[in-house]
Amino acid sequence: MSGVPETVFDELKRYVRWGETDEQALRTLHGFAAPQFQLLAEEFYDRILKHEGARAALAGGESQVGHLKVTMVAWLDRLLAGPWDEAYWEQRYRIGRVHVRIGLPQHYMFGAMNVHRTGLARIAYEAFHDDPDALQRVRTALGKILDLELAVMLHTYRDDLLAQQARVERLSTFGQLVGSIGHDLRNPLGVIETSLYILRTRIGEGDERAKKHLDRIGEQLGVANGIITNLLDMIRNRPLARERVALAEVLGGAAAVVKRPAGVSLDLDGLDAIPEVEGDPVQLRQVFVNLLENAVFAASPEGAVAVRARAADGSVALEVEDTGPGVDPATRRRLFEPLITTKDKGIGLGLALVKRIAARHGGTVEYSDRPGGGARFTVRLPA
Repeated sequence: MSGVPETVFDELKRYVRWGETDEQALRTLHGFAAPQFQLLAEEFYDRILKHEGARAALAGGESQVGHLKVTMVAWLDRLLAGPWDEAYWEQRYRIGRVHVRIGLPQHYMFGAMNVHRTGLARIAYEAFHDDPDALQRVRTALGKILDLELAVMLHTYRDDLLAQQARVERLSTFGQLVGSIGHDLRNPLGVIETSLYILRTRIGEGDERAKKHLDRIGEQLGVANGIITNLLDMIRNRPLARERVALAEVLGGAAAVVKRPAGVSLDLDGLDAIPEVEGDPVQLRQVFVNLLENAVFAASPEGAVAVRARAADGSVALEVEDTGPGVDPATRRRLFEPLITTKDKGIGLGLALVKRIAARHGGTVEYSDRPGGGARFTVRLPA
């Protein structure tokens, strides 16, 4: 066994001197605490809803508290019942990733854990105050497991920080490269465009074959210029031309310019019922052009693309779904980084630009698997 590498969770347990005695103590406490898990969950979220900062970080707002209380009861059950193995680590790590994603400040997490520490300590005293040795064992085990919980969740913040630093370094290198070649590429493309114009004027209407090739050159010239524009947009902070924006019009305009084969259907649902947002209509249109183009590509040659909109808790959520193959887990982790693509001929700028524009509008974009297969991208913007 000495040749088996120690996992992070094993290292943490060794550091706090976790052992079988602790596991037995927590399982003993579980029998007394389980009937009060619902009460503990209610106390936990009552405390959060009374704190303005913590309430603002709560994903989904007050409307989601009922569901979150159910989740909290399950969390408490696993906390005291175990098993405290690698599956436990993976589950807790996923919870920590959610905290990172919704931007929950770390000090709120410490405060929240203290709510549980106090409540469970009270239950332990009520159950074992007549047996000082048993009470001490339970208190010791509680301290260890809650410290392990904090360590696991702080590990997710550390991983996210390292990932952000790596992204910043890649974007810095990317920006230097784009800035140096963008202008140099514009010059030869400008020469090609001028020459193309001259050739069009000298070729007669009767030469359809030559005209067809000139049209192809013009199309590819547009593609090349579009790539350069997207590259430059990634590194420049173009000011937002803010105004009140009706997203139904933005989505309609985006859908009108996205080419799709006859076998791919497009359904727009709920757009007229959502409130306006404040933003740059041109840049927001680019967000949905990129998402719709990706969705149509994924659903082709035969499939479906749907855009669904809803308003909740002061924000607007727009989901762009397709019936394509979805995104594999390896790609998913870096899906919104520049130069990451699932297309054979793509260069991976579309989703990176979507994320950048959404962030500049105070919003977010997330990927999830579509129920039944396919991809779902959810854009959230302040209403």
